[in-house]
Amino acid sequence: MDQKLESLRRCLARIESKQPFDADQLADDFDLQDIVSLNLTRAVQMAVDIGAHIAASHNRPGPATMGEIFDQLASMGVISADLASQLKKSVGFRNIAVHNYSTINWQVVHAIIATHLQDFNHFARAVILWQTQKASSPRI
Repeated sequence: MDQKLESLRRCLARIESKQPFDADQLADDFDLQDIVSLNLTRAVQMAVDIGAHIAASHNRPGPATMGEIFDQLASMGVISADLASQLKKSVGFRNIAVHNYSTINWQVVHAIIATHLQDFNHFARAVILWQTQKASSPRI
């Protein structure tokens, strides 16, 4: 799981290093669109994969949707319900980016990276905290 957390960190760092000044810059720069959308899509996928690993290691049933994994993590106390809600929305972006790239609204993508990129950092910190607490709890 540490490798996946590191991959998530690299995706976020790449987006932050190329973060456009405004939505118009993003809409006009195809290379920037590729960098941002690819790394944002990867970040979403990494968060889903990490969540699925945690849920499976606790014998949780497989989720019906990618977004449902975040509900499972919230019910397990790994992340908050609010964070689960935000991360579920990111799955919607991922689905558009993967399946309907030509319909991406770059204004929305800019808003995501300007105001919700930290959701992935909160997710990573929550997972690390949860792992630490799990490792330090007594085993019966």
